[in-house]
Amino acid sequence: MLTSLFKNIVYPPKSVSNKKLSEAFAGKWVVITGASSGIGEALTLRLIEAKANLFLIARNEEKLVQLCNKARGNGCEARYKTIDLRQRDELDAWCETLKEELPAVSFLFCNAGKSIKRSISLSLDRMHDFDRTIDLNYRSMVSLSLALMPSLRNAGGSIVYTSSVSSRYPFAPGWSAYHASKCAANAWCRTARHERKKLGVKVQVAYIPLVHTPMSDVNETYKNLPAYSADEAACILLKLAMSKRFRYKPWWAL
Repeated sequence: MLTSLFKNIVYPPKSVSNKKLSEAFAGKWVVITGASSGIGEALTLRLIEAKANLFLIARNEEKLVQLCNKARGNGCEARYKTIDLRQRDELDAWCETLKEELPAVSFLFCNAGKSIKRSISLSLDRMHDFDRTIDLNYRSMVSLSLALMPSLRNAGGSIVYTSSVSSRYPFAPGWSAYHASKCAANAWCRTARHERKKLGVKVQVAYIPLVHTPMSDVNETYKNLPAYSADEAACILLKLAMSKRFRYKPWWAL
C-alpha cells in the first residue's frame, strides 16, 4: 500500500486522449529516433493510432519493418532508416540527403539514448565509452536537427529531446559520460530555444525520470524501483510536443 502510494505521488499516472493526438498529429510527418524499443516504440504505437506519417530510425531493422507495416495497415505513410547513430561518417553522409527525403517535418523526437555507469578510475583505457555516449546522446541529436532544420521550418515544426531528470541533480559518481552527454544536449536545446524566431522551429526538452525499459532494467537496482512505463513516458513527450512549454520536469525536480 505504501509503495503504491509513494509511486502515485512521485510518479503520478500519465495519459493522453487519442482524440487530442489525432487533432495534433494526423497526416503530419513525425521523425522518431530509437523507434524500435522502449519509449521510442511506445511513441510510435501511439502515433500510429493517431494516424501520423512516420519516419522511424533505429538499429533493429526487423522491428522497424514490423512497425512500418502496422502503420501502413492503419492508413499511415511510413518509412524507416536502419542506422547506428553513433557512426559519425554514416550519419553525416545520410544527413546530406535527409532533407530531400523529407521536405516537411512537423515533429522530430530525438529519443535514442545510451545510459552508462562507470567510474572515471575504471575508464582510463575506455575513451570509447565517452565517444559512443556523446555521439548518441548529443551529437546525433544535433546532426539530425541541423539536417532537418529546413524541413522543420517548412512545417513550423518542433524538436523534442528526451533528456533525463538526473541531469538536474547534483552529479553522482559513476555517471560522468552520461551526464556530460545529456547536459551538452540540454545546453544546445536551451540555446536553440532562444534562437527560435530566427530558426522558425520550436525546441523542447523533457527531463524524464526513471522509466522501465529494456535499457534501464538491465540495472537490477533500477528494475525494482518505482518508475513510469514506456507508454507513460511517451505520453509525457506527446503532451509536451502539443504544448507551448519549453520543458517538462517532474513536480519534485527543483
